[in-house]
Amino acid sequence: MIPLLMLTSRNTEVDGTAAQLIRGYDGTTLNTDANLEKIMNPLKDDSLMFASAIKRMKEKSEQKTNDEIRDEKISGFYFLLVSFSHHPDALIRQAALNLLDIFNHYGLEIKEESFTRESSLLNSLLADLNKPKALADIALVPQCAEYIAALQQAHDTFEASRLAFESAQAEEGTLENASKIKQEVVNRINNQLVPYLNVMTQLDEPTYGAFARLVAELISANNEVVKKRRKKDEEPVME
Repeated sequence: MIPLLMLTSRNTEVDGTAAQLIRGYDGTTLNTDANLEKIMNPLKDDSLMFASAIKRMKEKSEQKTNDEIRDEKISGFYFLLVSFSHHPDALIRQAALNLLDIFNHYGLEIKEESFTRESSLLNSLLADLNKPKALADIALVPQCAEYIAALQQAHDTFEASRLAFESAQAEEGTLENASKIKQEVVNRINNQLVPYLNVMTQLDEPTYGAFARLVAELISANNEVVKKRRKKDEEPVME
């Protein structure tokens, strides 16, 4: 008997298992079975939507991470200036204060803005820091140029992935989310494919047996990963 795919599988696990099931099916001659086609064709459609939804989730996650890195660089630059604004050397102290005045025009609150507004404000801040007077002050404050370069790089990385993120945001309202599609994929496998193959293998093992065994192997491998992860999560922490 073919086991059922565990609903507690992760999105990527269900996506991977479904993709392998489809590849296995496409390698058979079972497309002559009209009933199986009615199961597998919708599963293929679901799988494509699922992969797209997971890709959107990944893009959104990466953008959030890139923004967090950018925010860290903003904070780092600010605290560098605060530190050197108390430096005993008058030239360094005044240079840091001058740069701090530029930064304070935007403030640490820049990090709390929307992605789009933060990008716009950060572009303005970096442009202000690239003016001749600011560049002269930057040259006087130790490590200041390196901190600005790191901030610029983090900002560039964020902006480079921004188009993919905004596309994902736009699609989010029109396409089903990954969790919902995952449930549909699992239901189609468990409620349609598995029962059908279990019955047809008993009626005609030579025709359906090989594919049924592949399905059982793939689902069992997935479930074993889920069980091991659950067991690990349940293990008591030794103090």
